[in-house]
Amino acid sequence: MNCATPTDFSFSWKGFARRGGETDVHCHGWGIAFYEGRGIRTFHDPSPACSSPIAELVSNYPMRTYNMMAHIRYATQGAVCLENVHPFSREMWGIQWSFCHNGDVPLFKCAKGELPWIGELKGDKAYYPVGDTDSEKIFCAILNSLKVKFSTLPSLPVLHEYLRELLQEIVESDEEGTILNFLLGCGQYVQFAYSWPGSRPGSNVWNGLFY
Repeated sequence: MNCATPTDFSFSWKGFARRGGETDVHCHGWGIAFYEGRGIRTFHDPSPACSSPIAELVSNYPMRTYNMMAHIRYATQGAVCLENVHPFSREMWGIQWSFCHNGDVPLFKCAKGELPWIGELKGDKAYYPVGDTDSEKIFCAILNSLKVKFSTLPSLPVLHEYLRELLQEIVESDEEGTILNFLLGCGQYVQFAYSWPGSRPGSNVWNGLFY
């Protein structure tokens, strides 16, 4: 949810949390991240969202924000444990970044401790995954590439264009096998959304990168 004015998300969250094991199969943990000024408040639980006391706490504690994301997990890679629960977050350039992902990305199905480089430039890696999901590896790889490319936050059009190049590289590594849908939060106001492969035959689903 990305808003023009600070908005209470608790009503939407209550319905979404029910999908975490009650009305849908995504019962392998949940997480939520929302920005308060330059800070970020996160809650994570490897339990189903529909029965989690922490999810209930969030539901009953109205909070207003410009920018938030929530994720309910159906585990396809990595154990059902706290370190593998989305959204993930890291600091870069004094900005709190957040990320959650749905899909399957063969390029990042590598051994623990291995992290592929993406992008035109190479350098020292500043970010590494804590868990063992391809999702967190994607997030860390994107941040590493951005940190090598830019010394500070670029303008949104420039950031959008370079992210698009990075995502094209990821997809082209295995176009048939890659399913890459994510949200990327960049501070209290900005959220990127990306979908691949997006529209399939017979559907009108959007795809591409937006902010």
